[in-house]
Amino acid sequence: MTEFWLISAPGDKTCQQTWDKMMAATTRTNNLSTNHKFNIPDLKVGTLDVLVGLSDELAKLDSFVEGVVKKVAQYMADVLEDSRDKVQENLLANGGTYIFDLVTYITRFQWDMAKYPIKQSLKNISEIISKQVTQIDNDLKTRASAYNNLKGNLQNLERKNAGSLLTRSLADIVKKDDFVLDSEYLITLLVVVPKTGYSDWQKAYETLAEMVVPRSSHLLFEDSDSGLFSVTLFRKAIDDFKHKARENKFTVRDFQYNEEEMKADKEEMTRLSTDKKKQFGPLVRWLKVNFSEAFIAWIHIKALRVFVESVLRYGLPVNFQAMLLQPNKKTMKKLREVLNDLYKHLDSSAAAIIDSAMDIPGLNLSQQEYYPYVYYKIDCNLLDFKV
Repeated sequence: MTEFWLISAPGDKTCQQTWDKMMAATTRTNNLSTNHKFNIPDLKVGTLDVLVGLSDELAKLDSFVEGVVKKVAQYMADVLEDSRDKVQENLLANGGTYIFDLVTYITRFQWDMAKYPIKQSLKNISEIISKQVTQIDNDLKTRASAYNNLKGNLQNLERKNAGSLLTRSLADIVKKDDFVLDSEYLITLLVVVPKTGYSDWQKAYETLAEMVVPRSSHLLFEDSDSGLFSVTLFRKAIDDFKHKARENKFTVRDFQYNEEEMKADKEEMTRLSTDKKKQFGPLVRWLKVNFSEAFIAWIHIKALRVFVESVLRYGLPVNFQAMLLQPNKKTMKKLREVLNDLYKHLDSSAAAIIDSAMDIPGLNLSQQEYYPYVYYKIDCNLLDFKV
């Protein structure tokens, strides 16, 4: 698991002093986290009313974009199938000139001025991101549906050609020479016989009904459990033969030899397999590109949220330091305590929460994380499984 805490605190005399204090508290004495400055450009503030409304909208957008990022990552894993160990090397962030792994991109975050011009209002920037990621989400649904249908049809055909002799397709097992064809009176049936029942079959099949052709049974194929036998008899004896076979635990397969149908099945399987291979490469490339786009958009939303929340909490003029902390797994609790001690003076109600277990009306701590400093979590564990 790679988890980051994106926080901000108001600038002291300078933002550098804010940074130095946090570094002293978290790393110089007890090595609680690895820290990086998180660079947010001078964005347009707008009115406080707009910021309040935008704060709620960005929270929803953050959740939506994170969901899309995870969907694209998960679908990449589904498409790679047996090569799931290669998923992480395909989940990258293309930051213009360089392609980064996700941790490097976050720790070296630079605002993308070309995609999200800072001369635009905060609302406009959030709408650009929303449209962009909604388009990725819609395209993913379309592409996934087409590829899944193709994959599903191919799997159904493959399933028909695998499994036990009781259910699998027999088209790739039998040959034209195995059957009496175009006879008005005679027909060849195919019977599945358990391996333990071979001798019983040889003794009994000629007497299971009248008009069975003597010595007409041949073993055509066998798997680990059963064998497929042919037997020829007069058409009028079919029902009687099937009934007696069932009583003796022999299973007559419902099969008619049709060369054209069998050829069409094989051609369909070849076509589907070829189509899947053709679509695989372009689909993986699309997923790589759009994972990067969605992930980069997601981190920009985090930056927007830090900016908006910092202005709302700490006031104007804009004066805060955004900081990215990568907690050491074993010391998360201690790091939280240190940060709370460092910043509890920022908010008297938060100080009360930290110092006692008192209930504060309207603040449901079980539903949300609230700290005296601005805080957002970035969890880079984007897949539902370990790779």
